[in-house]
Amino acid sequence: MALPSEIDIAIIGAGAAGLGAAFALQGAGRSVIILEARDRIGGRGHTILAAPDIPFDVGCEWLHSADRNSFVGIATSLGAAIDRSRGSWRDHAYDVGFSAQAHAAFYEAQDAFYARVEAAAGLPQDTAASDWLEPGNPWNPLIDAISTYINGCELDLVSSHDTAAYEDSDINWRLQSGYGALIAAYGAPCPVALNTAVTLIDHSGPRIKLVTSQGTLAAAKVIVTVPTSLIAEEAIRFDPPLPDKVEAARGLPLGVAEKVMLALDEPPQAHHALPIDGHLRGATNRVGTGSYDLRPRGLPVISGFFGGRFAQELIAQGGDALAQAAIDELVGLLGSDYRKRLRPLAQSRWVQDPFARGSYSHALPGHAGARAVLAAPVDGRLLFAGEATSPNFFSTAHGARDSGTRAARQALG
Repeated sequence: MALPSEIDIAIIGAGAAGLGAAFALQGAGRSVIILEARDRIGGRGHTILAAPDIPFDVGCEWLHSADRNSFVGIATSLGAAIDRSRGSWRDHAYDVGFSAQAHAAFYEAQDAFYARVEAAAGLPQDTAASDWLEPGNPWNPLIDAISTYINGCELDLVSSHDTAAYEDSDINWRLQSGYGALIAAYGAPCPVALNTAVTLIDHSGPRIKLVTSQGTLAAAKVIVTVPTSLIAEEAIRFDPPLPDKVEAARGLPLGVAEKVMLALDEPPQAHHALPIDGHLRGATNRVGTGSYDLRPRGLPVISGFFGGRFAQELIAQGGDALAQAAIDELVGLLGSDYRKRLRPLAQSRWVQDPFARGSYSHALPGHAGARAVLAAPVDGRLLFAGEATSPNFFSTAHGARDSGTRAARQALG
């Protein structure tokens, strides 16, 4: 859509937060536009077809805390099919090659670790979550590996206070056609100007002036929903400067969590060798390892998940290094005949995406309070939303969407 010269409320970013804000502003008698730098809506929610009839969620995939997730109701209202078959990560039935005894021992160690982190949240001094690993516990590498999936980084870079603040009901569902596809359908009615990157927010005058790649417009109020990386690196600048916002964003960097989808070519009779919706842990004795979903929803694929420094190194190598690492690890686990049965279909590269520069936010040790600082309005005219501003559901699409609703209410006063 064409860029107006004047608008009541401008929203920067058409991800889940920006779309949530736009929906909350419907019927409020205000003119609204979303300014989106990409050529699509959805932000870090994006579904592609990796192959015919095989959707691949390049970004968010799981309806986390599905019993409290606002996108569940949205999916129902839009007729998007929800796969409720997988309730909990803790169900041993899904774990291939991980004995019941090992499963129980690991979760006992992980639960004890998180109990110590919860207790540490009561201390005045924020610490690195890694400080609360039990020295010498053999499950520490796997506990740290899981941090690289859920935080995008290892525990030495994660605030214990922030970790304790996260809320998770351990109910996780998926969408048959993809989470990104749901977010795109949700946002389809919204007024969005695509390919419109904002570079400057000038709030020095009575109207806020937004300088974009498609021209300049003035707004009475602005809702900023961009990832923390763009604020921290000042890809979007404020005039007058907002050093508190920049500093808060720098305390909430985006971690690295990347995914790869591999085609699984097997003769029909061999399909029974791998269970539908099975889960395979790459390794339990090192942090740099993959996490694999086997034949998700019965599809002839294996989906691999990598995080932290390991993922960053693989992406930096370029090409299909991530896919090859996944294939190498899977061949080591499943047998050499899988070398010819696996081939790359698609992968994410969020850390190289200029409008994301990472996957989702974590608070650095000592910076748990940065979420509230980032979320605070400025002069009642500049509002802030996005997963990084969510106090309890950060790093999730529903946390982002709900924060957009909150910012919209603030914009309406």
